[in-house]
Amino acid sequence: MSTRETLSRPYARAAFELAKGAGAVADWSRKLAFASQVAENPQAAALIHSPRIAPEQLQTLFLAQGEAADSAFALFVAQLAGNRRIELLPEIAAQFEQLKRESERVLRVRVTTAVALETTQADSIRAALKKRFDRDIEIEAKIDAGVLGGAVINAEGLVIDASIRGRLERLEQTLSQ
Repeated sequence: MSTRETLSRPYARAAFELAKGAGAVADWSRKLAFASQVAENPQAAALIHSPRIAPEQLQTLFLAQGEAADSAFALFVAQLAGNRRIELLPEIAAQFEQLKRESERVLRVRVTTAVALETTQADSIRAALKKRFDRDIEIEAKIDAGVLGGAVINAEGLVIDASIRGRLERLEQTLSQ
């Protein structure tokens, strides 16, 4: 686990608890996504590490237009800026989203196929996984021609390899033994 992930975890948990307590998880999710995009911008990154920029000035860069300077989110960003942790916003946003999915009982699943998934195929995979994990399923589709055909499904560390490439590799292992 990286140091950035370790440092960002308490901030993500605190943000999630603040948002959940205020009934504003979706709102915070949008705001963190915006602030994360700003933090990933190379020009903003240069400002983050500039000793000439005061934390109070830096804070305003990460707030959407119209955000009140005394809102809970603005105060959270101010805390990050004051602790010189604002560069952690992308990791904080990612961990916040993971906490959000867990609280909503949503499992994010990556499905890798050789060609784009059709809607009916995605729905079929979603239904089967929902039955297996007893959670709502959010599919992240990925295309990799190396799969050749079929699909590789990665859900919570469980990998289901139903690809032609996987079958060929298993057949090769069986024949070589």
